[in-house]
Amino acid sequence: MAKPKTANQTLVREMNASIVMDCIRLYAPLSRADLAARTGLMRSTISLIVDELIGHSFVREIHRQGSKVGRPGTLLEVNPNAGFAVGLEVGVDFLAVIVTNFVGEILWRRTQATPESQHQIAKLEQVEQVIAEALEAGKSLGLRPLGIGVGVPGLVDAEQGKLVFAPNLHWMDVPLRLIWTRRFGLPVFVENEANCACLGEYFYGNARNIENFIFLKTGVGLGGGVMIDGKLFRGANGYGGEIGHMALYKGGELCACGRHGCWETYVRPSNLYRDIILRLKDGNKSMIADLVGGDLYKITMDEVIEAAQQGDAVVLSVLEDYARHLAFGICNLINIFNPELVILGGTLSGAGQWLVPAINASMQQNVMPPLRNITRIEVSARGEDACLLGAIALVLDDILREPLG
Repeated sequence: MAKPKTANQTLVREMNASIVMDCIRLYAPLSRADLAARTGLMRSTISLIVDELIGHSFVREIHRQGSKVGRPGTLLEVNPNAGFAVGLEVGVDFLAVIVTNFVGEILWRRTQATPESQHQIAKLEQVEQVIAEALEAGKSLGLRPLGIGVGVPGLVDAEQGKLVFAPNLHWMDVPLRLIWTRRFGLPVFVENEANCACLGEYFYGNARNIENFIFLKTGVGLGGGVMIDGKLFRGANGYGGEIGHMALYKGGELCACGRHGCWETYVRPSNLYRDIILRLKDGNKSMIADLVGGDLYKITMDEVIEAAQQGDAVVLSVLEDYARHLAFGICNLINIFNPELVILGGTLSGAGQWLVPAINASMQQNVMPPLRNITRIEVSARGEDACLLGAIALVLDDILREPLG
């Protein structure tokens, strides 16, 4: 009679399975022999784990590897059809959702505008509707649902899946995981939107293989995710990384959080648009007025970029001021965290060709000398998808860490 597995044996088995799964994810295609060489695990252990991973549909065998000597080995890779995940971003004025397969390839997407003044209950109902549509879209492809990842602005208790405080949404203490787990019967992961975008870049974007970097995301406000030694910085209570609310300007403008002088009040896009409007009201001429048909309150980053590309003096001057405020905060972050990379995301990403040189110039004056030339400033490779892909990563990484759980 076989002995029952002890807790230690089960833990070792789960740890080994996670190591094998991660190795396949990073280095596939590779053989069982390759796995043994890379992980240091015994061939017999590798064979048992791989058989279980194939049984769970997380790994699949592909064409055989030719060899001059001996029997050719079967290659292994992550099975993209192991299931699908739903990634959702809840913005102040929009909802965005994607469906991906098990390797993060986007199969379906939907974006909807939402009124900034929309009541919490109405917005939650709209969110549930788009999640339901996404689940139906995934199921229609013949895949099984694996879970739902959600990125939201504000302070998030990721462990409890609760949105604690979102000043721009005017939400407080909303148990999102509880609500949607009951509604859909699937694992739900909730994370701050900028942290999600940070994860999106780490797994699918500029920051692959980079352990220390900062992601900045502008929308209605400014969010930031900080990765330290390959782990999100969360702080003592899980609310770390709210860098948009660094008080950089004594007696500065009123922020949505109720305080004055927060960094985000100077670098959110709405302030950029406001400054352009003020210049025009002072009698300056700009082509941006024609681009929006004379309605200056319809200015978006698309018009700003188009005008800048045409050399519009007003827009370029405002972008220069904007870049100075942005660089002020970034230089402080570089001095504090010593990141290898700072990524500009959200609406920032489209204006990178004007912002990055200004930030690099500011670094030469405002960053400690040893750090000036070792931090790169880059525009997000994933653009507006970074948060969505990070939400997907929450789901898939949970499975990859315990593939046999």
